[in-house]
Amino acid sequence: LPAEGDDHPPVVLLHGFIDNRSVFVLLRRSLARHGWRHLESLNYSPLTCDIRTAAELLGRHVEEICARTGHREVDIVGHSLGGLIARYYVQRLGGDQRVRTLITLGTPHGGTAVAPLASAHPIVRQMRTGSAPIEELRRPAPGCRTRFVSFWSELDRVIVPAEAACIDHPDLDAQNVRVTGIGHFALPVHPAVAAAVRQALESREPTAEASGTAGAA
Repeated sequence: LPAEGDDHPPVVLLHGFIDNRSVFVLLRRSLARHGWRHLESLNYSPLTCDIRTAAELLGRHVEEICARTGHREVDIVGHSLGGLIARYYVQRLGGDQRVRTLITLGTPHGGTAVAPLASAHPIVRQMRTGSAPIEELRRPAPGCRTRFVSFWSELDRVIVPAEAACIDHPDLDAQNVRVTGIGHFALPVHPAVAAAVRQALESREPTAEASGTAGAA
C-alpha cells in the first residue's frame, strides 16, 4: 500500500443492527486501494440492549486502536444503528476528543417512526422517534470537535421520514448529503457511496451528492 496511507487516521467501520462487519467489505477494499492502512471493522453483539452501553464499548475499542497504531484520532463510518452508537459516543461520552470525522449512512438521527425489523428488541426501540437516547442527542453540545457527514436517501424505507437521517443540531459541524436511487441496506455496499465516503474522509470541503448511477469507487 502507498506509504502516504500513514497520513490517514485509522477508520473504524461500525455496522447496523442486523448486519456484521462483512457488510463493509467493498468499502474496506476501496479505502485500502486508495492508501488507507488502518481499517478496523468492529462487531457488536446483537444481544446488546442499550445504545449507551454499546457506545462505551466503542470508546474502549477506539482507545485500543489509538494505542496500537500511534494515532491520536480516528475516523468512524457507521451504518444505521452503528452511526447512532458512534454519535452517542462522540456527543455524550467525550468521544469528540478522539473522533476527527464521523460519517453516518442511513442513521436515524431524528429517530424513525417505524422499526420493522426485530422491533421488540430494546436497542431497536431506542431508534424510535422520541426515545431517551434520541432526546439526549438533542441536548446542547457546545465545543464538540468532531465533523459530521450524514448520508441519507429518499428511498430509505427504514428511516421514516427519510429526512430523519439528517443531522439538525446547532452546535454540531454537520453536513447532510442526499443519496439518490439507493435504499437503506445498499448504502454500505454501493460503489457510489464508497466513493463519496472516501471523498468525505479526504477533504474538509462539502461532499457532492451521491447517485446510484455514479461510477464505481
